[in-house]
Amino acid sequence: MGSTTPATREGATARRGGRGRGAVVAALMLSMALAALDATIVSTAVPQIVGDLGGFSVFSWLFSGYLLAVTVTLPVYGKLSDTFGRKPVLVAGAAVFLLGSLLCAGAWDMGALIAFRVVQGLGGGALQGTVQTLAADLYPLKERPRIQARLSTVWAVSAVAGPGLGGVLAAYAGWRWIFLVNLPIGAVALWLVVRHLHEPARERAARVRVDWAGALAVFACGGVLLTALVQGGVAWPWLSAPSLTLAGTGLALAGVVVWVERRAAEPVIPGWVWRRRTIAAVNLALGALGLLMVAPAVFLPTYAQSVLGLGPAAAGLVLCVWTLTWSASAALSQHVYRRIGFRDTALLGIGLGALILFAFPFLPYPGSWWQPMLLMLLLGGALGLFQLPLIIGVQSTVGWSERGTATASVLFCRQTGQTVGASVFGAVANGVLAARLGGAGDLESVTRALAAGTAPETTRRAIADAVHAVYLGAAGAAALAFVVLLVVAPRRFPVRPE
Repeated sequence: MGSTTPATREGATARRGGRGRGAVVAALMLSMALAALDATIVSTAVPQIVGDLGGFSVFSWLFSGYLLAVTVTLPVYGKLSDTFGRKPVLVAGAAVFLLGSLLCAGAWDMGALIAFRVVQGLGGGALQGTVQTLAADLYPLKERPRIQARLSTVWAVSAVAGPGLGGVLAAYAGWRWIFLVNLPIGAVALWLVVRHLHEPARERAARVRVDWAGALAVFACGGVLLTALVQGGVAWPWLSAPSLTLAGTGLALAGVVVWVERRAAEPVIPGWVWRRRTIAAVNLALGALGLLMVAPAVFLPTYAQSVLGLGPAAAGLVLCVWTLTWSASAALSQHVYRRIGFRDTALLGIGLGALILFAFPFLPYPGSWWQPMLLMLLLGGALGLFQLPLIIGVQSTVGWSERGTATASVLFCRQTGQTVGASVFGAVANGVLAARLGGAGDLESVTRALAAGTAPETTRRAIADAVHAVYLGAAGAAALAFVVLLVVAPRRFPVRPE
């Protein structure tokens, strides 16, 4: 038999479902757990890491460096998986991630640990994007919610368990085990992928053209712009020379990306991801989702501890309940979008989400713990209806040879939205605090004073006002996503027949 065409390739993938598909799904879930845990597990071990290695002034780069590497590599890995197949990209990404984990465990100072976290992130980008793409390859449209719901559950459980697991390992085994624990999990995932994932033969050009110039330009542009967003207002003022220099350099590199990609035979970020209404609308909508997610994920724990007076564990519980309803709602969303379509299901979810976010500032002061917890339960359910139908919908509008790029595009926009949201909402919160307290302090210093019992009641109210302002901004982002879907996205996504 000769090589297969894109259409028959998808059919072959579906027919292989009974042979080892369960093992491959297990590998995908383990890979997703690695990526999800690594985003949260380090947070509770920071005191031990700083106590051992020093470098308190730059420890935030343990998170920023990883996030930057994951974000800027997503579109590169998406294109590579469309060119060479999912399996080699996933295997290579997992190997790089595990190498980074091993190097992190052996770090001798904070600078080395940050550099090795970036190596981890270079592999993490392959894990996130390729796992989501393979999930669509393995299952036809009517079965796709099943695997996506499993992956959502893995992400939710990892997000909840990560900080606690990191604290336990740091306290009883040493912080280096936070990274060493990745090795056996990743080894099992790698073995399952190598042993059980068999992709059909693909028709390939005699000479594969890889847009390395575009990949380098995307990496440089994304790294510079995201660094400006992450560090602006933190390491230096927004209007300082470093911020302006990074912003100007990033914009210049964005022009270079456009110039390179328009001339590339096989661009890393092809123009069709923005020319097609469906994908462009979902890119923008999930960028807004990343933006609004910052409000609860970053600011709700501060609100719970500083305003409600809860301890760290109870504050984490108030936050984590949204992951439970998010995954449950995502699993059930298929029953909605099969009736009313992908777009209208997402509109229902984000419309409810906007109302819930808008309701947060109207909670009584100081209020009780169950009130924000109830809102988080409702918000998780709303966003589960919003995100999953859009991802499945986009994946269903493209063929095998474009699915990796399309999936990476929407994930890249969501990650970028989170980075922008952290910077923008951090500035909003600090601005409100400065206005309420006469220009004294920022959110971090004020919450430390509250924890030490040295801040007056006016400070507690100022924090409540700051978080309320952030939630109003998040409601605005949800409203923006609603408008984008309503105006830009077609009512019926152009789903390809399978």
